[in-house]
Amino acid sequence: MDVLKVAAHSNPKAVAGALAAVVREKGKAEIQAVGAGAVNQAVKAIAVCRGFVAPNGIDLVTIPAFAEIMINSEVRTAIKFIVEPR
Repeated sequence: MDVLKVAAHSNPKAVAGALAAVVREKGKAEIQAVGAGAVNQAVKAIAVCRGFVAPNGIDLVTIPAFAEIMINSEVRTAIKFIVEPR
């Protein structure tokens, strides 16, 4: 599964386009975000992406979860969103 990493300064529309491309090609994707700002941008991107893929008959659902990731040799807790068609 492809993993898209979102930062607080990420453009939600750009992330939504990348997410739509991955969902269309692979069937599902994972988004990882660390911090409140990044999670906010990720949620906005998922909402925008739903509008991008809806005309193709794809209804997206999102499963949120926690993930432990390494950043600069430190273990950090991230929020991951698994995005897949219903």
